[in-house]
Amino acid sequence: MSERTLFDKVWDNHTVGTLPSGQTQLLIGLHLTHEVTSPQAFAMLRERGLKVLFPERTVATVDHIVPTDNQARPFVDVLAEEMMQAIEKNCKDYGVRFYNIGSGSQGIVHVIAPEQGLTQPGMTIACGDSHTSTHGAFGAIAFGIGTSQVRDVLASQTLALSKLKVRKIEINGKLQPGVYAKDVILHIIRKLGVKGGVGYAYEFAGTTFEQMTMEERMTVCNMSIEGGARCGYVNPDEVTFAYLKGRDFAPQGEDWEQAVTWWKSIRSDEDAVYDDVVTFDAADIAPTVTWGITPGQGIAVNEAVPIPDTMSESDRAIAQEAYRYMQLTPGEPIQGTKVDVCFIGSCTNGRLSDLQEAAKFAEGKQVAEGVKALIVPGSERVKQEAEAQGLDQIFLQAGFEWREPGCSMCLAMNPDKLEGSQLSASSSNRNFKGRQGSSTGRTLLMSPAMVVAAAVKGEVADVRELI
Repeated sequence: MSERTLFDKVWDNHTVGTLPSGQTQLLIGLHLTHEVTSPQAFAMLRERGLKVLFPERTVATVDHIVPTDNQARPFVDVLAEEMMQAIEKNCKDYGVRFYNIGSGSQGIVHVIAPEQGLTQPGMTIACGDSHTSTHGAFGAIAFGIGTSQVRDVLASQTLALSKLKVRKIEINGKLQPGVYAKDVILHIIRKLGVKGGVGYAYEFAGTTFEQMTMEERMTVCNMSIEGGARCGYVNPDEVTFAYLKGRDFAPQGEDWEQAVTWWKSIRSDEDAVYDDVVTFDAADIAPTVTWGITPGQGIAVNEAVPIPDTMSESDRAIAQEAYRYMQLTPGEPIQGTKVDVCFIGSCTNGRLSDLQEAAKFAEGKQVAEGVKALIVPGSERVKQEAEAQGLDQIFLQAGFEWREPGCSMCLAMNPDKLEGSQLSASSSNRNFKGRQGSSTGRTLLMSPAMVVAAAVKGEVADVRELI
């Protein structure tokens, strides 16, 4: 037996050579790009007189700066309009496939690639965005890169990278009602820390992940980076193949059968050797909410904000900072904390199944007085499918705003922002200071179902009480 992990196999399959630095020159099978990290990269190509080597391997969309209410051009934000014009020109000049607003396929980059079948097992995928790890849900090795690396991929279709170690994270058992994939990854990060994965790729294994849908697996892999891991992945299986079959860019006919055979072969070997193995029990995972200023500062919804004496010395300094910033008192329950804004969307939880689950809890309910609540589909296709199922009407009748696709309130690069010290219940991926647009704005991360519970209660609430 080869004793190799999927990571080993995919890495070896894409190795072009070893550089003098000791790094691997790695072929990138699929390059995803958007309007924020690409303008400078394309400008560097122009300065050097270089072409995009394989334009058919790059796919572009717009998501970060896109308004989700008024999308009339030119955008009110001058810088946003400049970015739009830049990506439109760059894609046209270099022959890159571009999904613009109104194309029917525009959306958050980590939503549109999977839903179109661009993301496939065994690929190497890169994008100038931290949450590219999302695509690992398919058994791909996917990671975020910086602007100069975007240039390198455009010009050479390769990157210089150091090989990662692999940590297997095994969770077995069935999740309790009201517990979702978002809770699973927040639990992992809470236990291993935001720096625990530095230098590692995370392989998610065990019956809990096997029982998840592809969209749930994407949520987990999406936040691998928040635990310090460069990428996270799940071995491809029948769930993966069923999701991909028939999608726009998936293999067809005899090619499909050959692809499935190959995809099965890249799974980690039964006797694969890992650099580390960590195990958890699904029964121990509860609906989770962050209380601090990192995704690792999370607790079960029925727990209290931790007190310094219960923490390691290394965690106390940032905890003290978090208490001050979040205006929370150690030892006080997180449940019952008043919220001002509730946001469902982002590349973490803006897919159709996220909206379907949220709608179950919103139906027949009403957003609490004084709470602003937004639902932002992850793509034009998600929006269309949700509207066909009547989900938009459920949310609108409950008092939520129904928006156009985009990154929205996940980050402060478009008009959807917190004001002052507003407290947000958010299904996004980061709760850093100022992340949602106000230097004093505060963010609590949680699952979409938990966001709905907070919206209708007007405070942090346990979604299990609504089941």
